[in-house]
Amino acid sequence: MKSRIAEAVKLRYSPVAIVFADEKPEGALQFKEGRRGCVVSMLNAAARGRTAAFDRKTYGCIGGGAGLGFGNTYSGFPGGIEYFLSMGNKAFCESEAGKEIVKNRPHLVHGEAYKKTPELAKSFIDSLPYYDVPTEYVIFKPLEQLLPAEKPEVVVFLATPDQISALVVLANYARHGGDNVIVPWSAGCHSICIIPLNEAKSDTPKAVIGLTDVSARKYLEKDILSFSVPYKMFLEMEDNVEESFLTREEWLKIKERN
Repeated sequence: MKSRIAEAVKLRYSPVAIVFADEKPEGALQFKEGRRGCVVSMLNAAARGRTAAFDRKTYGCIGGGAGLGFGNTYSGFPGGIEYFLSMGNKAFCESEAGKEIVKNRPHLVHGEAYKKTPELAKSFIDSLPYYDVPTEYVIFKPLEQLLPAEKPEVVVFLATPDQISALVVLANYARHGGDNVIVPWSAGCHSICIIPLNEAKSDTPKAVIGLTDVSARKYLEKDILSFSVPYKMFLEMEDNVEESFLTREEWLKIKERN
C-alpha cells in the first residue's frame, strides 16, 4: 500500500503499519526471549524496510509489553514502576532481592525523575489504556509491504518538524475544531500503539504525536518524532491529500527544503 500522505510531505522513511497476526512473517526481526530491547529500535528498522514481530515472550522490556498491547505488564516491575518513574526505591534496592536486581539495573536506586512523586507516577500508570492483543503477534512492517489481506490497526509516520506541521494540519482539515491531534506524555511505545489503539474506539479518533520519551530518544535521529493514526483516520487523511493545502504553494515551498 502506497501512501499519498508520505509522498506529499516527502517523508524520509516509510510509514510503518502495525498489524495483529497469528503467524510471524518469514524473516521478521524479533527480540530473543528473556533479552531486553527497545520497541522503538524495531520501529526504526521497520521504517527502513524491515519487518519486526513481537509476542508475549519477546516484547523487549516491561514497558514494551504494556505499550504493544500485551496487558498491564507493569504489575511485576521490581520495586514498583511508580518508584522507578519518580524517586527510586532505596528500601527495595537495599533488600536481598533488590541487591541482585540492581546490579544490572542501577537506575532503580534513584529512579528516572520523570514524575515528582510515586503517587503521581502511579496515577499515570493506572490511567493508561491497557489493551489485550487478540492475536499471537504484533507486527511492524513498512506500509508499502502490506499484503492485500492485511489490515493495519495503526499507521505510524516518523517525521521532521516541517512534516509534523503538515500532518497536524491535514488531521484537522476535514474535522470540526482544531484539537484533533494530541501529545500525551508517555513511553515511546505507548504513543505509537496503545494510545492510538484507544483512540480508534472513538467515532472521531485523534492522531497522536509521540516519541517524546527521553529514554527512547537515543534510538532516533534528533529531528524525528512520531505521528500515529488509527487506520480509519489514516484513510480519511489519505482521501483529503489532493484537495488540501498539500498541493498549494505555501506547503510546496516548505516541502522543497525537506
